[in-house]
Amino acid sequence: MYSAETKIRVRYGETDQMGYAYYGYYAFYYEEARTSLIRSLGISYKEMEEAGVLLPVIDLSIKYIAPAYYDELITIKTFIQKLPNVRIEFDYEVYNESSKVINTGSTTLVFVNKLTGKPQRAPENLMRALNGFFGL
Repeated sequence: MYSAETKIRVRYGETDQMGYAYYGYYAFYYEEARTSLIRSLGISYKEMEEAGVLLPVIDLSIKYIAPAYYDELITIKTFIQKLPNVRIEFDYEVYNESSKVINTGSTTLVFVNKLTGKPQRAPENLMRALNGFFGL
């Protein structure tokens, strides 16, 4: 398993009239967290795209437990629990400033060849970076 943490401050424009983080923004929070996790492995989405690999989301699941509030610093713990193949799965736990879980979720993305538009195996540099965390 590999994990990383990302901190995000809830901005005013991301809240509704009640001061809660609007539910639709969690997909953006997850995106920021997973790109940070990939970056922590020494790889970036930009580099993958320049190498001809795209990563569209094919599944998103979110469970809302409690709200995040305007100006609150939330922590997103992101996990890769199994080695990717053609798909990569990310799990998320979102914590408020009191360290309570307020949201959980997951996303599945597929590696797509930019030229052909067809699924492909995970890039070798990503696999090399992850292998050590999975005992390989």
